[in-house]
Amino acid sequence: MRQAVLFSAVVVAGSLSASGQESNWGQRMFDSLSHDFGVVARGADVRHRFKIKNPYNETIHIQSATPTCTCASANLSTHSLASLEEGYLEVAMDTVRHKGSKSSSVVVTFDSPQYIAVRLPVSVYIRKDVVLIPGSLDFGSVDQGATPERKIEVSYQGREDWKILSVKMNNKFISGAAVERERVGGHVVYDVVFSLKPDAPLGGIRDQIMLVTDDTKSPYVPILVNGEVETDVTITPPLLAYGKMKPGESKTINVVLRGKRPIVVEKFECESDREAFRFRPPSGENRVHIVPLTFNAPSEPGKFTEIFTVTIAGRPQSMTFQATAEIIEAKK
Repeated sequence: MRQAVLFSAVVVAGSLSASGQESNWGQRMFDSLSHDFGVVARGADVRHRFKIKNPYNETIHIQSATPTCTCASANLSTHSLASLEEGYLEVAMDTVRHKGSKSSSVVVTFDSPQYIAVRLPVSVYIRKDVVLIPGSLDFGSVDQGATPERKIEVSYQGREDWKILSVKMNNKFISGAAVERERVGGHVVYDVVFSLKPDAPLGGIRDQIMLVTDDTKSPYVPILVNGEVETDVTITPPLLAYGKMKPGESKTINVVLRGKRPIVVEKFECESDREAFRFRPPSGENRVHIVPLTFNAPSEPGKFTEIFTVTIAGRPQSMTFQATAEIIEAKK
């Protein structure tokens, strides 16, 4: 598999010096050359990432990324891209100080190995009748298994009978509901409450939620979602490698369970009944539990693998780790 991947990389990467006469070589590095944010609420956190990939053999250096309008800002994840390396350009629109139709371009200037400037147009329409406070749904750093709640206030000024009909989710690990809080004439206020489900996987959250309204001209109000699900308990090492052992030999490796806060270990067990390991399950409530895990090599030669399951009190998901060894025949 690795050989196939390397071969593919050689085929994809081309020489910039060979294609340098093309006026659009810089454009080839972007996954798209423009973006329309559509219709958004005032105060909304509005961002888009242009993916950048270097398809050339040479290392590319980006000097700058400069918006042509104060209504936009731009940030690069990196200024240097080696061959086949990827990065991104994040463009954000200022929906607090601006309203109505806004257009800008971000001029990306490459200065090595050749000079070229690529212009990326961006546009947005910022409503003045709908305001979000805060402008995005930001869960921040969340322990895996936690169910934090966040609230966004949606304020509308216009029709007396304006309504939010539903909350449309792209991410199955987020739930949300809109509750009307105030209605005085044409001023309407909703609280939209979101929660993260306990089975949300580890990693970053970057998505978009849509509020569906009864406004026939602009029925959707997009909301940007951000967050990071982190593990609240770590197991070190994640793989216990006992190496080569002869039948009957014993070796002990310490397993360290470390929590962000004191934890109680309810279960610490093997998934098989081969009884090749000796250990004492941890007890009490501590931030760190150390479990000496002694492996007694069985008589059968060959690869040996065992999976362990750890259950933490109050944590909806169990954790697993693996132990491996190779049993070699003793020389006669």
